[in-house]
Amino acid sequence: MNVSITVWSVTVGLIALLLLIDLFTVSSKPHEVKFKEAAGWSTFYIGIAVAFGIWVFQRYGSQSGTEFFAAYLVEKSLSVDNLFVFVIILAQFAVPSIYHQRVLLIGVMLALVLRAIFISVGAAALAAFSFTFVIFGAILIWTGIGLFKHWNEDPEPGDNIIVRKIRKRLTMVDEFHGSKMFIRQDGKRVATPMFLVMIAIGSTDLLFALDSIPATFGVTSETFLVFAANAFALLGLRALYFLVKGLLDRLVYLSLGLSFILIFIGGKLVMTYLHEQFHSIPKIPTSVGLIVIGVILLVSTVASLIKTKSDPTAKAHAGRITGGTSIEE
Repeated sequence: MNVSITVWSVTVGLIALLLLIDLFTVSSKPHEVKFKEAAGWSTFYIGIAVAFGIWVFQRYGSQSGTEFFAAYLVEKSLSVDNLFVFVIILAQFAVPSIYHQRVLLIGVMLALVLRAIFISVGAAALAAFSFTFVIFGAILIWTGIGLFKHWNEDPEPGDNIIVRKIRKRLTMVDEFHGSKMFIRQDGKRVATPMFLVMIAIGSTDLLFALDSIPATFGVTSETFLVFAANAFALLGLRALYFLVKGLLDRLVYLSLGLSFILIFIGGKLVMTYLHEQFHSIPKIPTSVGLIVIGVILLVSTVASLIKTKSDPTAKAHAGRITGGTSIEE
């Protein structure tokens, strides 16, 4: 793909405009987001992503268009796992529901910045060293195997070493003060629980970026498509949270399905490197990868719904990469 600076500028400008509209209109006033509002915004963001993919098809060809939709599907599926963790963080920190929207929007903005950095580093590494494909593949396979072993567990915000250290070092109040992260009390600047929530969300975004960026590079090596797929998937993350949070508990096998997706994409990355070195080794086409990912998501979703229908007590878990228990304060 030969993407001009103009196209890059317009794309980044569109994403920034959407964030600003969201920041100063929809989420400017704290309120509980109802299903109808969430469905409208979710449809809007998915529609923009589909329109962008069609534009890529028309301007850069079917191969690039297929790669964008494959990358978007990967990011969208991994973002659902993000939602599990966000639900846990918001619940364990007892964030009032009227502030969920603002917290998630700031989380999305942090994720966009972090992923832009990771994409730049990843693209430079792939351009300089083709063996980076193997490194990325190994990361995804290791992550997938870890998630497979612990798919029915939940991560603990108390495991987050950054949150623990900040909690020990900062003077904090116990109650929320709107969406403020710091307030003045007795002439001193003290942190509110919202500051810890943002730290937890931001560090979670960082960990997810370590997995999602290699996964997206697993379906396309085009930096522009990797960035666009990540951005459009993240833009719809907040609306998706309010749309499916009641359904999340029923997706009992989603984490298991995601573990297979990560392992598959990791293997695809390793095979891409081997194909470059030894042309006799086949390369998995993007179209095949798209079908495989779609089938895994469909099977895990249908199996989850069947399971929860036969066993109403079954509950979904976000999954974790390693086992262990949280460290109590």
